[in-house]
Amino acid sequence: MRVTKRSEVIAFPAKNRIADIKRCAQMLDDLHGEEANRFWRDECRALAARLLNLGYSDSAMRQEVADFQGAVQAELWASAHQEEPARREGC
Repeated sequence: MRVTKRSEVIAFPAKNRIADIKRCAQMLDDLHGEEANRFWRDECRALAARLLNLGYSDSAMRQEVADFQGAVQAELWASAHQEEPARREGC
């Protein structure tokens, strides 16, 4: 838990926001090309702006965004590997 300069409590780091992670992973799985790139840039920029608005330092914000990006990547990887055995069984 982190307390910002404005004394707002942030209960969960971005990397632990499971609903947001799953939502982003699903969108990235559904979108392709420039549309996927635009979605991802917009999501990361919005997260960065929210964190800065809450009083995070630039370096702390960057770490939070990087951690969130890693969590979304892990979710995408896990999703792809869960579907793989099902595809093999269906063949």
